[in-house]
Amino acid sequence: MCHLGQKIRELREKQNLFLRQVAAEIEVDTALISKIERGKRNASKQQVIDIAKFLKADGNELLTLWLADKFESAVGEENHLASDALNIAKKKFKK
Repeated sequence: MCHLGQKIRELREKQNLFLRQVAAEIEVDTALISKIERGKRNASKQQVIDIAKFLKADGNELLTLWLADKFESAVGEENHLASDALNIAKKKFKK
């Protein structure tokens, strides 16, 4: 599941924008934006920031979704350990 891609598509469609308009604004190929929306490619952090600015979206929300997607991707087949790993990481970040 691609949380970031779904959110970008939702924001883009709500503003009646085409993929090519977003792509042109952040200076990437239209196919890349399409792949990001479908979860076939990962966006870079800078691309997420640029997309958020163009779509007038909450940058922190989009970056949080980007990190969630990265976490899910990193966990991969080890989803039975993901909850324990996440709890350990949470403890570190609460310090």
